[in-house]
Amino acid sequence: MDYVNLGRSGLKVSRLCLGTMNFGPVTSEEDSFTIMDRAHELGINFFDTANVYGWKQGEGITEKILGNWFAKGGGRREKTVVATKLYGSMGDWPNDNLLSALNIRRACDASLKRMRTDYIDIYQAHHVDRSTPFDEFWEAMEVLRQQGKILYVGSSNFAGWHIAKAQETAARRGTFGLVSEQSHYNLLTREVELEVLPACADYGLGVIPWSPLAGGLLGGVLRKTDKGRSATENMVKELDKHRDKIERYEKFCDELGEEPAYVALAWLLTRPAVTAPIIGPRTVEQLDGTLRTLEVTLDEQALARLDEIFPGHRTAPEDYAW
Repeated sequence: MDYVNLGRSGLKVSRLCLGTMNFGPVTSEEDSFTIMDRAHELGINFFDTANVYGWKQGEGITEKILGNWFAKGGGRREKTVVATKLYGSMGDWPNDNLLSALNIRRACDASLKRMRTDYIDIYQAHHVDRSTPFDEFWEAMEVLRQQGKILYVGSSNFAGWHIAKAQETAARRGTFGLVSEQSHYNLLTREVELEVLPACADYGLGVIPWSPLAGGLLGGVLRKTDKGRSATENMVKELDKHRDKIERYEKFCDELGEEPAYVALAWLLTRPAVTAPIIGPRTVEQLDGTLRTLEVTLDEQALARLDEIFPGHRTAPEDYAW
């Protein structure tokens, strides 16, 4: 396993990040434990979760699964760089969501309790809160850092100008600022290349792409359909929209002799500022297979071919101005 610094920080994380969103709703607690243990065996030390995962309001099901796993001991917590998120509703009262100082304090304490740990490595804003000033956001995060409850702060789903505003506010306050940005990024969804990636590179944020396989479209969906595996209604709709690109992509992967999922992940690892795409295996077998990603080499010719199939963006404003 390769390890890199997360953004400009001194924190070392694996080049693949284990996403835990399936833990609880899709994958049982017992199987989740097995996947996390196997991740450590493979050298993956970077786990991502969120207080809303589990999708039963206020229950924090996935964080509880992580907490039960940490409680098994054996250095599990010490070996894990755990990133969790806040923003979504955890209750029915007005301050049970978003990024007010009140919710940041309460949400952090609740996540610590569920995960049965006394600190969070990376505490991420799951979305920008346009109603809360960045001064308030940073003051609350500074208190948590001073208390030793969090080590780093990250963002998710921020626009480039949100990142700039957050970092300039942090700099004015004399604090470290954001260390990472978690963005929707894959071969099919490349809008972040316009301004988010350049902002992250300039301000020293590590990018953590979510949905790196575009909900399965880049994971060999045509092959699975040929084998009679069912697809969701939304998947069928998206496949119809992008069928020409997906057909060309899977044909190219055949020419490379690689699985589409591993090519899509390997491509992300070549992108500027990208630290680690989030993988969401439902089984140990899927997790083991994903390690092939780190062995896939894409030369300039292969990267150009992928750009031809899935046109990307140049940095703004060059993308749309002379």
